[in-house]
Amino acid sequence: MNLNLEHKNALVCGSTQGIGKAAAFALASEGVTLTLVARNEAKLKDVIASLPNADQHDYIIADFMNPSDLKSKVESYIQKNHGFHILVNNTGGPRSGAIIDASLEEFENAFTQHLKCNHVLAQLTVPFMKEASYGRIINIISTSVKEPIEGLGVSNTIRNAVGNWSKTLSFELGRFGITVNNVLPGFTETERLNEIIKIKANQAQTSIKEMTAIMKTYTPAKRFAKPEETANAIVFLASEAASYINGVNIPVDGGRTKSL
Repeated sequence: MNLNLEHKNALVCGSTQGIGKAAAFALASEGVTLTLVARNEAKLKDVIASLPNADQHDYIIADFMNPSDLKSKVESYIQKNHGFHILVNNTGGPRSGAIIDASLEEFENAFTQHLKCNHVLAQLTVPFMKEASYGRIINIISTSVKEPIEGLGVSNTIRNAVGNWSKTLSFELGRFGITVNNVLPGFTETERLNEIIKIKANQAQTSIKEMTAIMKTYTPAKRFAKPEETANAIVFLASEAASYINGVNIPVDGGRTKSL
């Protein structure tokens, strides 16, 4: 299948590790010119150096706890360089824990990182997408959009807010050749999953090895996903081949989510 992604520009967030990094590599392998967004400049440089056609990619240093700074930097970049056909919204998840114990600050911080910053980036990138009659906004969320995950109270709440934001956006932008979709990773071999395993092992008073084995049984695939497997779904949604897929949640979870 020819995905026709050559000569496309993508803004990929949270791209120095995990799914974001895998998505960056997969998109670059299809000929996409990338601008990566993360907080750590050294890690950004390392990722770019590892990408195909490394010299054609760039980066922006920004913290998703500061939407106004993010807006200023991305807006300035677009004015000086180019717009984006593809936006991959991705950032680290909120702290684990029971929702009853969550502070208001945790909700506010998660809302800022996940919804406010997504919205800022959509507002900045959509004008170019409209001009190009081609746009792909892909939000990396969680299967908790379909089924809340025990012990991830704040995350469950905010992820659903992002899901409804993106669905609403898909109604508004579809006529311009812009799609808005959500990828819902299941248990994926990332630092985030390692954190969750440690917490669950501690709560169950068992070893990390034993908890890892238990959690692998939760999915019909009986294993965790590789970040690259989720990245493949992101690349497809970014392509011309996915032009009529809009406003949907796509789990990449090996069949763990029980709802349709």
